[in-house]
Amino acid sequence: MLNPDTVRADFPLLGRTVRGGKPLVYLDSGATAQKPQQVIDAESAFYAQTNAAVHRGAHQIAEEATEAYEGSRAVVAEFVGAHEDEIVWTKNATEALNLVAYGFLNASLAATAAPGSPAAEAVSPEAQAHFALLPGDEIVVSEAEHHANLVPWQQLAAKTGATLRWIGVTAEGRLDPETYSVIGERTRVLAITHASNVTGAITDVDALVARARAVGAYVVLDACQTAAHMPVDLHALDVDFAAFSAHKMVGPTGVGALYGKRDLLEHLPPFLTGGSMVEVVTMEATSFMPPPQRFEAGTQMVAQVVGFRAAVDYLRELGMEQVAAHEAAMTQLLLDGITSVPGVRVLGPQDAADRLAVVAFEVEGVHPHDVGQVLDNAGVAVRVGHHCAQPIHRRLGVHASARASAGVYTTVADIEAFIEGLHEVVRFFATPETPVSVQASTAESGTGRG
Repeated sequence: MLNPDTVRADFPLLGRTVRGGKPLVYLDSGATAQKPQQVIDAESAFYAQTNAAVHRGAHQIAEEATEAYEGSRAVVAEFVGAHEDEIVWTKNATEALNLVAYGFLNASLAATAAPGSPAAEAVSPEAQAHFALLPGDEIVVSEAEHHANLVPWQQLAAKTGATLRWIGVTAEGRLDPETYSVIGERTRVLAITHASNVTGAITDVDALVARARAVGAYVVLDACQTAAHMPVDLHALDVDFAAFSAHKMVGPTGVGALYGKRDLLEHLPPFLTGGSMVEVVTMEATSFMPPPQRFEAGTQMVAQVVGFRAAVDYLRELGMEQVAAHEAAMTQLLLDGITSVPGVRVLGPQDAADRLAVVAFEVEGVHPHDVGQVLDNAGVAVRVGHHCAQPIHRRLGVHASARASAGVYTTVADIEAFIEGLHEVVRFFATPETPVSVQASTAESGTGRG
């Protein structure tokens, strides 16, 4: 077991105070993780010593920058069980998922264009055969998806004439096996979350991949919530594409990654075009570089990529098995604590099995924004709103929720402070003297921010 008190010392922001000198209790790692000094130093050192454009300079600094950039790709690839040339840098996981969706769209537009036209010839016949969607084809998602793994597929369906279908969610907040039957002979894409950012429930990826393989569908995995909290081996999972983001993995903001099987990336049409991803450009036509450079147009976020490697190095040093064990313990403490508070309901599984330390909850009669404000006044930072996942909230019978999420640095004392703050929320709104204006805000403040 890792020692979170020792780990916490690596994270400078966690030493600050808030709201009149209260020590910070940070339980919003599901939204973004804090950064250890090692990551901050790596990014700063790049700017101070190695800053240069990559892949295009003949001088020593450019060589060093390129080596750092590509070396980071190799380290991150190994961390998630992938080959080096199967990792594409993106600015976040949302862009990674859109990259795949737009690859399908570009292939589909070419396949339906007039034969011999420039539009038809803009995408190779091989790419069209792999990725073109036609009216009647189906895309399957789930009700548990973050909007980043739902909206792009809605848009793709609308633009191609494909049909969007979805796997349901049980009352416990898990994907419902009874609805897996929506994966059928016309399914071309299955896009699913590895773990819900609302309920914390971990998806049975093996079962869904087996169904997708049986009908020849591609599998796209949103691994944002899992990559920082448990061992992830994308080759072992046998998904075709996957997205994850550094800022949830104690790394920098502004950089994420797309994993794609090598043979699929070779055929996937590019999303963004311009400099750095081309081989030959004439006034009439352009040929593109092989993956992963084909998908990395323009000047890249090199310092953030270097910081991403430092974050992965940090997590590997902790040991992902130890990280998972620590967070399983935090999950149990969160569930036990929250369910002990009268009038508070956990959204999602009530036990710690097959779930992460991401626990959304509602306080009866109190809007999540007001829950968050009372907790914030006690120095406790949680997420409030719909967490960019409105459908699963609707399925669970609420418009929005508050959410506590742990990280590698979360301590028992953090959980205890949060539970005491939650008791204070209940006491505060049960008091007759609570201002009417505060009570009224619980009914009319909308669905909340994502």
